[in-house]
Amino acid sequence: MNQAVRLTHFGGPDVVQVEAIAVPSVQDDAVLVKVAAASVNPVDYKIREGKFVAITADKLPITLGRDLAGTIAAFGGSADAKLNVGDSVFAHIGIDRGAQAEYVIVKASELVAAPRSIDLIHAAAVPLAAMTAWQGLFDQGGLKSGQRVLIHGGAGGVGHLAVQFAKAKGATVFTTAGADDLDFVRSLGADTVIDYKAERFENIARDIDLVLDLVGGETQDRSWGVLREGGMLVSTLAAPDQEKAAAHKVRAAPRWMAQPNAAQLREIAELIDAGKVKVEVAETFPLDQVRAAQQRLEQGHLRGKIVLTLE
Repeated sequence: MNQAVRLTHFGGPDVVQVEAIAVPSVQDDAVLVKVAAASVNPVDYKIREGKFVAITADKLPITLGRDLAGTIAAFGGSADAKLNVGDSVFAHIGIDRGAQAEYVIVKASELVAAPRSIDLIHAAAVPLAAMTAWQGLFDQGGLKSGQRVLIHGGAGGVGHLAVQFAKAKGATVFTTAGADDLDFVRSLGADTVIDYKAERFENIARDIDLVLDLVGGETQDRSWGVLREGGMLVSTLAAPDQEKAAAHKVRAAPRWMAQPNAAQLREIAELIDAGKVKVEVAETFPLDQVRAAQQRLEQGHLRGKIVLTLE
C-alpha cells in the first residue's frame, strides 16, 4: 500500500490523517516516483482550513502536498526516458495530485533530475518555494540585472531562495529579516539587511525597482513609498491594491499562483550544483507527524523550509 497525508474534510490540524491508499498506476507520459521527502507549505494548511479557492469541499478527499524529491520507480508507456528507473528527481506537481505520499504520479513535464550536490531532504525543500520565488521575481516582477529589489521576509522558505536568485541574476538586494537571521541573510548575498523590528525599511530602501512581498498586511502597505516611479510590487499573499499602485505611479502584479515549470526548476538545480544557491531546511518531521509539522509552520519565524521524511 501507499501511506499518504489525506484530507477528507476541512478544519484544524486534527482533520489531517495518514492513511493507506492504493499505489497509483502509471500511464501515458507520467512517471511513478517513490518519494523520499516532501515539503510542507502554507498552501497545505490553507487547503486544510478550506481557504484555498481551488480546493472546494466537493473535491475532497485529497492527498496534500505540492512538491517532492525521490527516485523514479516506473515509467508510463509513452514517457520520454531521458531519466532512468532509480534516478533521483524532484518536482513541483499540479494541484490535481498530492505529493505527501510514498508513491506519487508525476508528469514527465514536471520532472527534473535532483541537484547532485544536496540530499533528497534538501531537494524536497526546493520546488514550490523556488517556483514562487523565481516566478515572483522574474515572471511577475520582471527583475533584471542591475535593478534594485526589496524582499520582505528574506530568511523564510521562499525568501531565502529569492534573495539568492536575485543576487545570481545581478540585482542589488535589500531584504528584511528578524534580528536572529540578519547574519544568515547576509550569508546568502543580500547587499542591505534590515532588522524589521528595529528599523523602518522605508528609511533605508529607496528607488526600488521591485518589492517582493512575502509578509503582507502593514508591510505591504508601507512598501508603496520605496518604489521608484514605474516600479513593481509583487505579493505572494494578498493581491496589491491597483488603485494604490496608480496613486503612487507604480505597478502591482494581479493575483497569481506559482505553476510547475521544469525548465525553470532545471536552471535552479544548476545554480544549486554550481554553489550559487544553498537550501536551508529548518526542521524535518516523519510523515506520521504531519500535524505537528503544519502547526510548526503556522507558528512562523522559520529559517528555511519544513520537510516531511518518508524514508
